[in-house]
Amino acid sequence: MKDSQIILGIDPGTLVMGYGIISINKSNVSLVEMGVLQLSKHKDHAERLHLIFKKMESLIKVHQPTAVAIEAPFFGKNVQSMLKLGRAQGVAIAAAMMTGLHAEEYSPRKVKQSITGRGNATKEQVLNMLQHTLNIVEDVRFMDATDAVAVALCHYYQQKTAALKKDNAPKIRTKKTTNSWASFIAENPNRIK
Repeated sequence: MKDSQIILGIDPGTLVMGYGIISINKSNVSLVEMGVLQLSKHKDHAERLHLIFKKMESLIKVHQPTAVAIEAPFFGKNVQSMLKLGRAQGVAIAAAMMTGLHAEEYSPRKVKQSITGRGNATKEQVLNMLQHTLNIVEDVRFMDATDAVAVALCHYYQQKTAALKKDNAPKIRTKKTTNSWASFIAENPNRIK
């Protein structure tokens, strides 16, 4: 894991898209920016998707993130809402890919678990933990913004956990391969009869 990185978190939506950018510098995590893109005044769904793409392009250009994390859609009963949300998510992922970034997806439950220790935590509990962890003092009007920050922080925690597991994994000895019989005999003289 890199000592310095910038993570862009996205909470996709077709009415409100939340975004949050965090900076990590030698394990010190700080909030760079958070906000929302309000799309409800635009009636045309294609126009909303275009605005999501443009906002993603702008955020990536300004902040130069090293990683993008996006909240995966939860499964609801309204199929039309799910389709629209999936399109919004797809557009955000495509915008990240256009700049060479891979967007890692996290379920809402995984995000809550990473931030609060409880997968069924409320949005308010997530906000309280973010305020404590990142010293957020500003008044938060939209939980979509803090959800996006939580997704970015979740990505950082997941990377950190994976790096620790990799460092502590038992080392597996592999057999040495040889290119020819001559090199095998030279490396294993005790096996010759």
